[in-house]
Amino acid sequence: MKKRNFSKVIPYVILSIIALLFILPLLWVFTSSLDPHAAAGIKLPDKLTVQNFIDILANPSNQRSFIIGIILSLSQAVLVVVFSALAAYPLSRYQIKYKKQFILSILFMTCLPITAVMVPVYQLFIYLNLQDSLMGTIFFLAASALPFGIWMMKNFMDSIPLELEEAAWVDGASTLKSLTKVILPLMVPGTFTVMIYTFIGSWGNFFVPYILIQSPNKFPASVTIYQFFGQHGMVEYGRLAAFSVIYMLPVVILYILSQSHMSKGFSLGGASKG
Repeated sequence: MKKRNFSKVIPYVILSIIALLFILPLLWVFTSSLDPHAAAGIKLPDKLTVQNFIDILANPSNQRSFIIGIILSLSQAVLVVVFSALAAYPLSRYQIKYKKQFILSILFMTCLPITAVMVPVYQLFIYLNLQDSLMGTIFFLAASALPFGIWMMKNFMDSIPLELEEAAWVDGASTLKSLTKVILPLMVPGTFTVMIYTFIGSWGNFFVPYILIQSPNKFPASVTIYQFFGQHGMVEYGRLAAFSVIYMLPVVILYILSQSHMSKGFSLGGASKG
């Protein structure tokens, strides 16, 4: 009996340890952001202050980096959703020659590490005179996220009955209209899943902007966060923590705003019944 009870306790102990490993860094971030004398270790602040947040928000360089980061991430997310939907539609609805091979190629590209292609991409950007270009960076980020977006969109489209489109065609709807008026409204959860995943991937991407953008005034927040690490081991922990808290907000807000839309999308799941 004791051995059986012990085996039941082990999974909870392991999960508690994993949860603690995730919670401790977050706890340090929140406490240090309010501590005027923050250090590397976790400790309760002797005095609470919002001066770290004021210093971050009052800095024009930080303001610009957050705006650029949002522009990069939102632009990439919108482009990926639009082009993924257009590419996934024929893969989901039509019988195409070499369709299986093409889908497997897309699946392979989702596993390709972006670091493996950065050298030729950088050479291509130099050849096209796109280095240090925010627009070029947006296009490359969108292209790198398209394989996963197409794969996800196709799976969501496969779950929508074809009868709904056929009814729209009978009423005179074109293929594009049936996609925008019938398919996409029924796959709102899938659309927001792809958008959130793409936004998070771009918002936290340090390597690509750091390689393709040379001007410090064009760096997004994912790159400028490293300004708080000094050259001689001196780190501004308080401002770093405050910057990190603000850096989390767009993703949290996006999750909160998307919940209602995802719920509406799931409620339409029975549209084909009756």
